[in-house]
Amino acid sequence: MSINGRDVLRRAITGQWKQSAAGALLAAGHQTGEALVPVLVGVVIDEAISPGDGGALLLWIAALAVVFAGLSSSYRFSFRAAERASEQAAHRLRIELTERVLEPRGGAETGRLPGELVTVATSDAKRVGAVNVAMAAAVAALAGLLAGGVALLRVSVPLGLLVLLGIPPLLMLAHLLGKPLERRSGAEQERAARASGVAADLIAGLRVLKGIGAERAAVERYRLTSRDALAATLRAARAQAWHDGGMLVLTGVFIAVVALLGGRLAAQGDISVGQLVAAVGLAQFLLTPLSILAWANGELAQGRASAARIASVLSSPPAVTGGSDAPSRPVRGAIALREVSYGALRGVSFEAAPGELLGVVTRDAAAAHALLRVLGRAADPDSGVVELDGVPLTRLEPAELRRAIVVADHDADLFEGTLLDNITAAASKPPEWSSLSPDPTVFEVTVPETAAPETAAPETAAPETAAPETAAPETTAPGATVLETSDPETLAGVGRAMAAAAADEVAAALPYGELTPLTERGLSLSGGQRQRVALARALAADPPVLVLHDPTTAVDAATEARIAEGIRAVREGRTTIMVVTSPALLAAADRVVFVDGGGPLAHGTHAELVHDHDAYRATVLT
Repeated sequence: MSINGRDVLRRAITGQWKQSAAGALLAAGHQTGEALVPVLVGVVIDEAISPGDGGALLLWIAALAVVFAGLSSSYRFSFRAAERASEQAAHRLRIELTERVLEPRGGAETGRLPGELVTVATSDAKRVGAVNVAMAAAVAALAGLLAGGVALLRVSVPLGLLVLLGIPPLLMLAHLLGKPLERRSGAEQERAARASGVAADLIAGLRVLKGIGAERAAVERYRLTSRDALAATLRAARAQAWHDGGMLVLTGVFIAVVALLGGRLAAQGDISVGQLVAAVGLAQFLLTPLSILAWANGELAQGRASAARIASVLSSPPAVTGGSDAPSRPVRGAIALREVSYGALRGVSFEAAPGELLGVVTRDAAAAHALLRVLGRAADPDSGVVELDGVPLTRLEPAELRRAIVVADHDADLFEGTLLDNITAAASKPPEWSSLSPDPTVFEVTVPETAAPETAAPETAAPETAAPETAAPETTAPGATVLETSDPETLAGVGRAMAAAAADEVAAALPYGELTPLTERGLSLSGGQRQRVALARALAADPPVLVLHDPTTAVDAATEARIAEGIRAVREGRTTIMVVTSPALLAAADRVVFVDGGGPLAHGTHAELVHDHDAYRATVLT
């Protein structure tokens, strides 16, 4: 789907047309009221002050009070309506961008760091949404100019014509002044997004950078990116300054010409004293709508630049195309690669039988990454075919396919929330429970009332017989409640997954067990703990086909051996492909396939390949 910046802007405005129209109408009323004030002041001078009529003076003062009350109310409610339209438009754009990024066919993330996408969905969406405020302000400014011009026509035809005929060329010049700002604003947002993406990337890998002593290189990389963003920001600021200064000069010259003509007419006696006061007041008033137009023009220029960036994400070509079928039911789990070439893979062929635990070893990390992408249909092979139960993956709808084949990457992320939330995130029926109780129908759910000390463990709670009536059970934190679930099968499955991944040990070491909150990306856990929780999440999903990539690189040998036995037990009867180099995991596999350089294959049991194949032995034992 091809979308350009104008489409994004049009949808942002028309999608909120009711609020925008209400805001523009009320703002126009405010500006019209502002234009009436100098006119009424001139009338007061001619009709009440000059003749000395006290009654007329009170009457016109009351009229001024009504006008001020009206314009004040119009301003307040117009701003509220315009801001509502702005926020709702920005929100809808954020939702649309999020849906595009999460779209199963992918493609939006290609060539963009996560931080760049976040900047597009926040800063750029906000700027496009703000176009609704700018449009309402521009309409109000035009209404004010029109009202001022008509009022000046009543005072003096030459003055009125000067204003009405001078507005179009003024707007044209304002548009031309906004062009450089639009270009440089787009560059500024792009560089800022890049800097944000690099910063997020470096922070995510902070521990690794410290571990290998690469802090200085990382700082230098960010310094260069930040300087590039700073230079773009300064160029945009200069463009903004030239725009604002140019508009100030244009409006100043325009108002000076109006005031000069009005003074000349008064000196010649063509207009009265009250009309001169009204003309001067109107000339001063015109500064406000002209300033608003200058501001709105700058906002529109920035909005157009941001809309183009949003359009580039929304119109990104999908990473995979075609495919609308669903896998056959039930899914047997037979996987076949036939002469597949993609990335570092070159003519790879192997099969995984239904229910088989298959190990895949590659000497090239790029080949492993390419294999994961084609198995999960994050990309389609350049040549060859990948099949599920005899059906090419290219014929299957990606979302449906990923319910049948789950690919658990090595660097799987955890999310904010409890440990339990993370493990049950992919479960078909997330249970409402907090501990693996022997009774599968009753579970304790902890709602901490106060923060517990870090050293406080569940075991320190008093025995139930010695505790007060309100005391929490010994395996819960203060404030525990008891809930029931009618889904013991899901409970048992998640419990088996946690035990198989040794994530039950992680939960036991945490203050509140499975309900212990985790920080963003799970950074409150160690690397090995995060791996075990991520593996438990993949196992709890219980898909017909599970692809694991190096799930135990950060755990000790004893835990790894336990996990190997657990994976074999919990995945019995379901197809599992482990792309690993771990001897413990490969020893648990039914069969191992060795992809050497993406070309020739060797296969057999782990013991056979270690004994017979030198390259395999060097890969897994060094």
